[in-house]
Amino acid sequence: MAVAAVRAPAASFAVALAAVSLIGPLAIHLYLPVVPDVQAAFAVPPWLAELSFSITLATMAVATLVYGSLSDRFGRRPVLLWGLGLFLGGSALSALAGSITVLIVGRLVQAVGAGCSLTITRAMARDAYGPDRLVKAIAYLTMAYTLGPMLAPPVGGFLADAIGWRSVFGFALLAGGAIALVAFAVLGETRPGSGPSGRSLARDYRALFADARFSAFVLQSGFCSGSFFAIAAASPFLMQDALGRSATEYGFYFFAFPAGYCIGNFVSGRLAGKVAIERMVMLGSLVNAAAIAVQAAIILGGQLSALAIFVPGFFVTFSQGLALPNAQAGAMQTAPELAGTAAGIGVFCQTLASGIFAELYGLLADGTAAPMLEVAGVASGLTLLCGAVPLLRSAAQRP
Repeated sequence: MAVAAVRAPAASFAVALAAVSLIGPLAIHLYLPVVPDVQAAFAVPPWLAELSFSITLATMAVATLVYGSLSDRFGRRPVLLWGLGLFLGGSALSALAGSITVLIVGRLVQAVGAGCSLTITRAMARDAYGPDRLVKAIAYLTMAYTLGPMLAPPVGGFLADAIGWRSVFGFALLAGGAIALVAFAVLGETRPGSGPSGRSLARDYRALFADARFSAFVLQSGFCSGSFFAIAAASPFLMQDALGRSATEYGFYFFAFPAGYCIGNFVSGRLAGKVAIERMVMLGSLVNAAAIAVQAAIILGGQLSALAIFVPGFFVTFSQGLALPNAQAGAMQTAPELAGTAAGIGVFCQTLASGIFAELYGLLADGTAAPMLEVAGVASGLTLLCGAVPLLRSAAQRP
């Protein structure tokens, strides 16, 4: 049973959760600027250097599934601390790597550890704040997380230029160590585990996906994220190749994406408890569809420009911010005893769909905006379809 301090957590609890959520960007975005330096240092082909980056995304996606289920069985705190320990170990191994093989192994261990961050912080937020305040908690946690992708690449680039590429892992080790200490000191157990049971993970997944609301919520989060990643993957090529804009100018416009996401999450937090979860998810789905439809109309009308890419893109990420905290909260409320498992599945679907739709754009890319509009349009249509399911089921269940 949760203690009273957990039922009414102090501000330090929320700050600690927000800090833990930054572990993901320390594993992913901090490393991105140093990939060319790694390639040069080890004299390896580009695909092998890129593997040291992409392996983190794939590994973290799978790890989220495992962490959620483990935290339901063995408690949130020990699983979180083990994950943070793995992240620190992977960061140290990567910093000392004498070959690309050792670096990739270190990155893999780092990614396995980082997979704990989003899943367990959302599960702990559910335990501590309860279903009534969960949407607000997830919204504000997501706003904190967004700071990571905004700040980590410039920090990584500065460290690489000033000290060398290994320094990014030193920074990750120091920052991760500080976060681990905060988590150890502040984050008590929010829900003791049920212990090993005869239930298999497959059975838990079947139980959750048998609920149409749960399936719709996690798929809506995935497809909505996929629509954004199709635009994000296309935007640098369209800006630099089709429009002839500089990388610096692209970086300036790119801030529209995290800004929309932050504002959408802020609105979700303010409306939490005032507007039903199903309505907020549907609202986000409608905003997503409208933004992509307007973008398609402008670009197909022959008006491709930076604003035609990034202004609708702002509203696409804004729609994510509106829907995602509500969809994740709705999914975790399906079976309270499997809240950690549900959180892991939600993060996995979001990550997997993002990668799939970004890769689809890459396969179809032809130097024009058409593939972006096609891939984002498909993702948006699926977003709208999944977003409608919980609202229709809720309406059907009313007397």
